[in-house]
Amino acid sequence: MKLIDLITAQSARLKQAGVSFGHGTTNAFDEAAWLVLAALGLPLDALEERAQHELSAADEAKAIALVGERIATRRPAAYLTKEAWLQNVPFYVDERVIVPRSFIAELLADGEGEGTLDAWLSDRTQRVLDLCTGNGSLAVIAAMAYPEVSVDACDISGDALAVARINVDKHGLDKRIRLFKSDLLDAARGPYDLIVCNPPYVNSESMAALPPEYRAEPELALAGGADG
Repeated sequence: MKLIDLITAQSARLKQAGVSFGHGTTNAFDEAAWLVLAALGLPLDALEERAQHELSAADEAKAIALVGERIATRRPAAYLTKEAWLQNVPFYVDERVIVPRSFIAELLADGEGEGTLDAWLSDRTQRVLDLCTGNGSLAVIAAMAYPEVSVDACDISGDALAVARINVDKHGLDKRIRLFKSDLLDAARGPYDLIVCNPPYVNSESMAALPPEYRAEPELALAGGADG
């Protein structure tokens, strides 16, 4: 079977199973492509070049099994592949953190212009704080967007900070990003020129109605109490 045909077939499986999206993809085809390419050890941008490539029976079986696990467990694809992307930057993820998807990343990565954070900053900006850092993705993107800035990143979860450490080291930013445990600002040592935060914000009623994919994520990172 050709790669594109396998992805199309697995897309149909995902649709029929009624899985939910929103953790890096918004539709069955993109989700199937992600899972199939990951199962084959191929990068996400390999589809166009290798779409007509004939697969071995063993490779087909690996991809079919991974999609089957996605359907059976309803765990986000990022947890199965141990990777997520935000603003074209790859991050390690596992069940200790939510899958990164904050719109704040767009504000950080877009650089100059209307609708970005540059209007809030100046040439004298030196320090940024990322509260509720989770897997550290916003801290990493902030450090990439502003090469002269040092970034503090904190979280109440030691597990999340362990994942953030993996990502800070992965991108070679250990000299510019300081990770520490803190309940919001309790352990922060300002002043800061910019504070970004993607806190738990889902109210109790919405939490109860979330699809299984979202309930697979750490409740501590999502649940914002009765009123969010």
